[in-house]
Amino acid sequence: MPAISFFTESISYNLPQKLKVKKWIKATIEREGFNLQELNFIFCSDEYLLGINQQYLNHDTYTDIITFDNSEEEKQIVSDIFISIERVKENARTFKTEPFDEVCRIMIHGTLHLLGYKDKGKAAKTLMTQKEDEYLGYRSEAGLL
Repeated sequence: MPAISFFTESISYNLPQKLKVKKWIKATIEREGFNLQELNFIFCSDEYLLGINQQYLNHDTYTDIITFDNSEEEKQIVSDIFISIERVKENARTFKTEPFDEVCRIMIHGTLHLLGYKDKGKAAKTLMTQKEDEYLGYRSEAGLL
């Protein structure tokens, strides 16, 4: 049974409008022709995500998101996406946006990685940003705006 789940590690965070967020993310996956199996969003602290970045990716830097694609079949989504809520809040201040809008942007960014979009290089980053904006625009269909 397809599932999107939300967890926390090392912080207290309650994602608003969970059912509507699930509907929006699932619709994004389906629009891109993929099949949702299991998608876990784990909201955590900077330090927790830094530990994951060091352990699994050999990067010694803070980041806002790390996406692990656990899919074994093409066009199937099985993944764990770790998101630093501290980075999300800092991004919201930097970009002068609401924290919930920023968490949605980060969530859709990780989801787009699972759908094959990259963000390394100018052209790929431009396309990723366009797709983020496109799918953020669909939030109203799920009742998120």
